Amino acid sequence: MTDAAFVTTAAQVQSVRDIIGPSPLVAIENEPPAKLFVDPPLPEELAKGLVFIQYRTENLRVVPLFGAGALDVSPRIGHVHITVDDAPWHFVYATGETIIVVWLPPGPHKVLVELADPTHRVTGSQTVSFEVPPKN
Repeated sequence: MTDAAFVTTAAQVQSVRDIIGPSPLVAIENEPPAKLFVDPPLPEELAKGLVFIQYRTENLRVVPLFGAGALDVSPRIGHVHITVDDAPWHFVYATGETIIVVWLPPGPHKVLVELADPTHRVTGSQTVSFEVPPKN
């Protein structure tokens, strides 16, 4: 291997850890609180009547693992609960991928995204309000 393989430039200011967070292979002492960030629906898709909502978490990996035993996993894990238009029920989303909601009628809507631990205890939330345009 040549020395060129180890050269970094001034343009490379962030490490991989800075961007994706700590390794899931190493336990973290005194983990900071989990955070949730939710964007409004993607406008291109919303114009077609499709609701695509991107979100991300910090200090929590979204995975489909549940129960009290999972509370001791480090780095911390959890999932999100999704409630559409104040429905009396929600669905669990544990993929970490874009949230997709379809078949909403034209008009105003809102989606509540709740960050939850493996026992479904909510630790944070954000509501996104938007309007589905009329169909052409």
